[in-house]
Amino acid sequence: MPESQQQRLAALKAENLRLQRAVKELSVLNELTGAISASLDPQKIMQTIIQRSIQAVRARQGDITLLNHQSPAMTQTLVRTMDSSVTDDPFHFNQSLLGWMLKNRQPLNVAHPQQDPRFRHVIWDANIQSMLCTPLLVKSDLIGILTVYNKIDDEAFTRDDQRLLSIIAGQSAQVIETARLYEEEKKLLRIHEELRLANEIQTRLLPKASPVLNGYDIAAKSVPAHNVGGDYFDFIAKSANQLVFCLGDITGKGIPAALLMANLQATIRGITLSNTSCCECIDKANSILFHNTESDKFATLFFGMIDAETQRLHFCNAGHNAPILLRNTGQSERLKTGGLMIGVFEESEYEEEAVSMHPGDMLVVFSDGISEVLNTAEEEYSEQRLLEFVRTHPAQTAAELIESILADARSFAGPIPPSDDMTLLVIRRLMN
Repeated sequence: MPESQQQRLAALKAENLRLQRAVKELSVLNELTGAISASLDPQKIMQTIIQRSIQAVRARQGDITLLNHQSPAMTQTLVRTMDSSVTDDPFHFNQSLLGWMLKNRQPLNVAHPQQDPRFRHVIWDANIQSMLCTPLLVKSDLIGILTVYNKIDDEAFTRDDQRLLSIIAGQSAQVIETARLYEEEKKLLRIHEELRLANEIQTRLLPKASPVLNGYDIAAKSVPAHNVGGDYFDFIAKSANQLVFCLGDITGKGIPAALLMANLQATIRGITLSNTSCCECIDKANSILFHNTESDKFATLFFGMIDAETQRLHFCNAGHNAPILLRNTGQSERLKTGGLMIGVFEESEYEEEAVSMHPGDMLVVFSDGISEVLNTAEEEYSEQRLLEFVRTHPAQTAAELIESILADARSFAGPIPPSDDMTLLVIRRLMN
């Protein structure tokens, strides 16, 4: 056969092989597209991609490693599948591979990993004879790595295998990322719903209306910094002339703080009706909270009782910000008597004190979410500013004063959003 005919024949064979590869690639991609387009489950999608990849390049095992750039370990999800005829244990993805892919972001074809000078100090699984890795890129961001191991018949992976796996990775990356984002969105929606329900429950736990006590004007309000807050206030009528009130600040924020708040409220309500002194109530609340919560969970609490017959205020301050008692003379007192915050130590000693409430006197109980409001200069609103504000608004009703304080704190903060719950409780003795 003339040389020219041999060359034409060779060219035809090469073109035929190229067309066969192209048909195979299109077939693989068509099957893959149909298989993964019917699901938004990331696990199912990745399992399908791995299975199709193993079949396409005739590998024995494969896996997809997704990256979580917020995690110190970087890897987030590992999906692995094996050829059905293989009984070897699944191979372990090597962190050195991850580092190489993060740096180079291109396919990696290794025939004998143990002998590859690029991974001289890496300890590989003994059964790994060959390996082909391709990056999963979305808009040039590496979101994961598609890897296949050990070509069937102990052959090395070819350039055609590398090209085909790269095409599969290129077509799959956006699908995987979309499915993953969809999963994250569903989780976020579930969290939002849980927070909404928790907020609804917490709102129901707080008093719906101000209590009525002869000779007194009383109001309270809590504004959570997040959907669910950790501040707590309550009113408990012991008799027609005795009103117990309290304001607490739970450690933390969100759902854990709300659960602890509900626990504390139930505890306080249960022990208040069976005990007479403020320090006894606080002592029992401390013991219950200590034995029924984690060691890092505790609360500050101001616990008081107004007696409308004797016009006396009995109180115990368990580590809370000292409330302001503004006298009708313009003088002020800070109510500090009590002890440590509750839930920290199994046994703590608490004291109580009683002061007279004269006509025109006003008590302002607040959480540190008020005094620690920050402005753009990172200055605190401060207890001193709160005291001066209360002193300059003596004629306001309890409800009006609460709204005025909140408005002043917001004005002080400017564009800075509150970082903590803001809670206020005000009790004024009316003028005779």
